[in-house]
Amino acid sequence: MTEFPNCPVCNMSNTYSDGTNFVCPDCFHEWNGEAVVETEDNTPRDSNGAELMDGDAVTVIKDLKVKGSSMVIKRGTKVKSIRLTENPEEVDCKIDGSSIVLKTCFLKK
Repeated sequence: MTEFPNCPVCNMSNTYSDGTNFVCPDCFHEWNGEAVVETEDNTPRDSNGAELMDGDAVTVIKDLKVKGSSMVIKRGTKVKSIRLTENPEEVDCKIDGSSIVLKTCFLKK
């Protein structure tokens, strides 16, 4: 039996050859034998695509209602000294003395 390469996307070994391409029935990815594995970019980025770092100052781009509170974070609010979390789509910060987690898609550097 012929050995086929593992899928470069899901790394499953359940692959087969379909003429000139290899096919993975698990994730439906198709590639030729020379495919380069794309690495996932886990760097946190703001709404404009700028990379965020610990301690950056950002601005809120949309009015945000805070869940579990009657507080509203207004558009244009400046947030200083953000802290990155394990999730690249979220940052931890303090606004008016309250510790809040914000989504990076609502922030700009």
